[in-house]
Amino acid sequence: MNVVLGVSSGIAIYKAVDLVSKMRKEGWNVQVIMTENAAKLINPVVFSAVGNCKVFTDTYEIENGWIIHTELSKWADVFVVAPATANTIAKLAHGFADNLLTTTALAFQKPSKIVVPTMNTRMYENPATIENLKRLQQLGWYVLEPESGHLACGESGKGRYPENEKIMEFIKIVVSEKPLAGKKVLVTAGPTQEEIDPVRFISNHSSGKMGYAIAKVAKMLGASVCLISGPTCLSVPYFIDEVVFVKSAGEMYREVLDRAEQYDILIMCAAVADYTPAQRSGSKIKKIEDKLVLELVKTPDILATLGQVKKENQVVVGFAAETEHVVENAIEKLIKKNVDIIVANDVSEAMGKDTNHVYVISKNKAVVEVEGTKEEVAKELLLRICENFC
Repeated sequence: MNVVLGVSSGIAIYKAVDLVSKMRKEGWNVQVIMTENAAKLINPVVFSAVGNCKVFTDTYEIENGWIIHTELSKWADVFVVAPATANTIAKLAHGFADNLLTTTALAFQKPSKIVVPTMNTRMYENPATIENLKRLQQLGWYVLEPESGHLACGESGKGRYPENEKIMEFIKIVVSEKPLAGKKVLVTAGPTQEEIDPVRFISNHSSGKMGYAIAKVAKMLGASVCLISGPTCLSVPYFIDEVVFVKSAGEMYREVLDRAEQYDILIMCAAVADYTPAQRSGSKIKKIEDKLVLELVKTPDILATLGQVKKENQVVVGFAAETEHVVENAIEKLIKKNVDIIVANDVSEAMGKDTNHVYVISKNKAVVEVEGTKEEVAKELLLRICENFC
């Protein structure tokens, strides 16, 4: 992917250097345009060295026959302005073409135009800036809102430059095809914890990485996404529409069933406990006896319940973590629980890792083997759902 990064003279400009680095690590081709004042804050050579890219500052520069603003606008797949000052935003909103950044923006005719406002809170909340951002959106620009927090001026409020990881994710969402546009996807992820007493619980080794990857990719493909997560150490993917945190299987059951009817696709990726203590001790159980016997009772079966109550045209996807006879056991689970797709894997190969090796099994018992990073597996699964059900 070819990216033109426009850099205006906000104090957050130093963070844009890291953004260029991240783009290059992603394998993107980057060229940078700096405004005159931006070049006074950071030497253009810094961007060039970090990004192994060309940096342009002069509107009238011609290189090897290139008229730069028109050639850059044709070359780029996406145009990003980060940081974008109030001044640059005003110019873009009203079609000014008085420097290389604004002339290139005016010539750029593809839909993937992104602006990242970064400024003092009072400037950001000024009615003129608000109107300019609205106008940019009407003109087809995507606006990534700034964060709230401590600002360079010493004040606190909205206007802070977002994390570069968030900007990268936003770019991917903007440029991705949207086969799930208009669809609502509910994803469960992570383990559950079944309390024995105030300090002990029964759980499993699930990291939640697969479920989080599915939620992230579903959003990238255009869906409205709800993520219901058990306890994990993961950061929630950016831009997820609703996130619900639970601990126990009972809590997850209630949260899923409360929402299930509203969603088109239900992907039950969480490793939910099958059993829970019959009684929870209100105080810590002391180490007195040589043996401790726990009575366990079955937890509610979320997947089976969804299989019973699912609506017409609603897709239910289950996961089967197996240790032996992976495909055979998964097919049995698919039939027994009346789901549309089951995703099976050998737990010894996947838990806690960034890769996965799964078998995607449909109702007609067709088996497709998928291997790759968890995001790659998530994308393949979601695209198969689109092909067969959307």
